[in-house]
Amino acid sequence: MTEMTITHELISAGIVGSGGEFIATLPGEEATGKLTYVTRGDVLVAEHTLVPSSIGGRGVAAALVEALVAHARAENLKIDPQCSYVAEAFKRHPDWADLLA
Repeated sequence: MTEMTITHELISAGIVGSGGEFIATLPGEEATGKLTYVTRGDVLVAEHTLVPSSIGGRGVAAALVEALVAHARAENLKIDPQCSYVAEAFKRHPDWADLLA
């Protein structure tokens, strides 16, 4: 896997709700990968995983999903994988089944 840094940013949407995004950066690249989610109670609804083609094929999307899973485990939350990439990742990782909302 390519060396990368993943950060987590919380986003407050006021009355509508809140959520966040995991952001992947790679050394020497301007493009970033993102996984966005909204929070509904104790459930993180994974909405989108976006990785520009300029940084594709380096394990960025997989690392973003792993960061989401680690966060959910650490905070005792569940995940609703609305994003097709996240849903497929859950199919490949039956050990994550306990996190499904």
